Amino acid sequence: MDGKFEELRGEWALILGGSSGFGQATAIELARHGVNVFGVHLDRRATLPNVDRITAEIRGHDVEAQFFNVNAADHDRRRETIDRIEQILTGRDHRRIRIFLHSLAFGALKPLVGTTADESLSSSQIEMTLDVMASSLVYWVQDLAWRELIGSGSRIFAMTSAGDQRCWPGYGAVSAAKAALEAYIRQLALELAPRGATANAIRAGVTDTPALRKIPGHEIMIENVLRRNPAGRMTTPDDVARAIAMLSLSSAQWISGNVIGVDGGEEIVG
Repeated sequence: MDGKFEELRGEWALILGGSSGFGQATAIELARHGVNVFGVHLDRRATLPNVDRITAEIRGHDVEAQFFNVNAADHDRRRETIDRIEQILTGRDHRRIRIFLHSLAFGALKPLVGTTADESLSSSQIEMTLDVMASSLVYWVQDLAWRELIGSGSRIFAMTSAGDQRCWPGYGAVSAAKAALEAYIRQLALELAPRGATANAIRAGVTDTPALRKIPGHEIMIENVLRRNPAGRMTTPDDVARAIAMLSLSSAQWISGNVIGVDGGEEIVG
C-alpha cells in the first residue's frame, strides 16, 4: 500500500452501485488502501456470482466487505440497510463512513418528445430517473448525517457525466438527473461544511461500462471519444477509482462543492 494512503486504513466506505462500473472499481481500489467496504447493489440471481467475486477480491486485501442486495432508491430498504450498517459500526474504532459514493445508473432512455406517447418519456419514467440518479443521494446523506455516521473528514462523491450539459438522443431524463445531482452536491457541500464533510461530483469521461452500453448509439459515442480525447483512449473505471482515493485523503479537505473532471482532458477538446 502506498504510504500516503496509510491514513485510510481501517476506515469504511459506503458505495451505492458497488457491483459494477465505477462503484466496483472504487470498492476494489479503496480496499487496496485498507478501507473496509459496504456495498449496495441490485442484482438478479444470474449476476450474483460476480458480486461474490468482487467481495472475495475486496477481502483479499485483508479488509471487511459487507454487501446488501437491495434497491437503493427504496426508502424502507435504505433505512433497513443503514440500520444494519449502524449496528456493524457500533463500538468500532472507526464508526463513521469516511467515503460515500453515489454511483447509481438506472434511468429511462427515451426521447422527451417521440413520435407517439408510447415512444416518449412518461411522467413516471422521468420521476423515477430523477429519484434514482439524483434525489436518492440526498436521502442517503440525510439518514447518515442524522445518525452521525458522516461527519468530520467524511467525503461524499456522486458520479455525473458530460450529459450534465451535452445532449444525446434518448438521454433527456438522465441529463436532467445529472444536472440535479450536481446541484445537490453544491448544496450538500454548503450544508455539511460545518460538520467537516466535503461533497464533490466526479464527471468521468466516456467509459465503457454496463451503463454506457444501455445508451442508444453508444458505439458512436465511443468512436467520437477515441478521436477527441487528447490521450487517444477512453476513461476507465480504474482512472476514476484512483482519483476518488486521492480525493479521500485529509489533504483534499479544502476541495468541496465542485464538479471534478476525470477524463484525460476530453472535455477541453471541441
